Amino acid sequence: MNIVEIIEKKRDRHELSSQEIAYFVESYAKEEIAEYQASALLMAIYLRGMSDRELSDLTKDMIATGKVYDFSDLEGIFVDKHSTGGVGDKTSLVLAPVLAVCGLKVAKMSGRGLSFTGGTLDKLESIPGFQVAISEEDFKKQVSEIGCAIIGQSNDMVYADKKMYALRDVTGTVSSIPLIASSIMSKKLAAGSDVILLDVKCGDGAFMKDVESATELAKRMIQIGKDAGKVVNAEITSMNDVLGSMVGNSLEVLEAIETLQGKVHNDFYELCVHSAVTLLQSSGICTDEKAAHDMVVKTLNDGSALAKFKEMVASQHGDTSVVDDPSKLTISDKTIEVLADTSGYISKIHVEGIGLLGCALGAGRMRIEDAIDHSVGIEVYKKHGDAIEAGEALCKLYYNEVFDESFVKQAKDCFTISKEPVEVEPLIYTVL
Repeated sequence: MNIVEIIEKKRDRHELSSQEIAYFVESYAKEEIAEYQASALLMAIYLRGMSDRELSDLTKDMIATGKVYDFSDLEGIFVDKHSTGGVGDKTSLVLAPVLAVCGLKVAKMSGRGLSFTGGTLDKLESIPGFQVAISEEDFKKQVSEIGCAIIGQSNDMVYADKKMYALRDVTGTVSSIPLIASSIMSKKLAAGSDVILLDVKCGDGAFMKDVESATELAKRMIQIGKDAGKVVNAEITSMNDVLGSMVGNSLEVLEAIETLQGKVHNDFYELCVHSAVTLLQSSGICTDEKAAHDMVVKTLNDGSALAKFKEMVASQHGDTSVVDDPSKLTISDKTIEVLADTSGYISKIHVEGIGLLGCALGAGRMRIEDAIDHSVGIEVYKKHGDAIEAGEALCKLYYNEVFDESFVKQAKDCFTISKEPVEVEPLIYTVL
């Protein structure tokens, strides 16, 4: 086949055949196609889109360039949850043990934070000793015995996606919905779960800025999953507020543990419960919504989800005393509160700005090689629609070595205050 003809075909709005897509993916993974030619095809896809069939073929062929996990030799229903990324999103830390107690198997592979979104692995490594790199044998054994494990993504999974994403990053094609969908779903399908829940976030603190684009992305990913024989649902959720109140690694682990202890009942708690109920229903464990809700809430109220989280921490060599006493987490004692200048109501929160400020404090990374400080971050006191008085605190900054007086102004500028009350948006827009 001829890569130039394939580029021209897509440029001219024609569908690529299954054979043409397979040729491109395999040849690019083997470095038999030049970067500039791959870049041209990615731009053609960005501009012309892909049909559902093309997208499923692309995803299937990308999966074939790396390792695929198989849990068919183990008993149980294997489930996975993926978030498209937000600020304060530590849902997996609560969801995994809750679902394990309810009888599901959670074999989760997560990533690290980059830019304004945090990473699950970075958060878990706030727990002293916690190991995110374990062997496949130990991973499967842990999931089989205790029901859940959260580890780093294997380097030998979906090789073509790693190459393609690096190229998209420097060619202006990152925001292509077909390419986002195939990138996410190739990794989710290679991870081997039977049932997948996608949390597609939209709003100021998300990559998808509106409900319409988030819904389009969700539908494309659901179709890819169905074509692969998987059960896939998606929640479209708001990221116009920080999820929960904590941003930063140790701070978010603290909030997750306190949620498992039954002490936190905020929007983070609400999303954890909702996602767990959705997975219990889609997996067939509990088809009645109220019964599923009661089952989930029971695990949070009776301490069984907390005990399961402690089991997971122990199995991955973490210090379990942190679970019993989260005050042992390393959290900076250098803090400063950011105060409101005027009274009124919170009409807008620049959530992406809060995430970027967290990076500036040292909680996140702008480049993959950047080091992070687990002890710093931001505690957000106010949500959309909340009343605020002049001189009242909007948030608290936790800092260490990296601090600049401008950070206070940056934090203050993330909150818009209006004189009149504002309508509050839902946390969960819809479930597909």
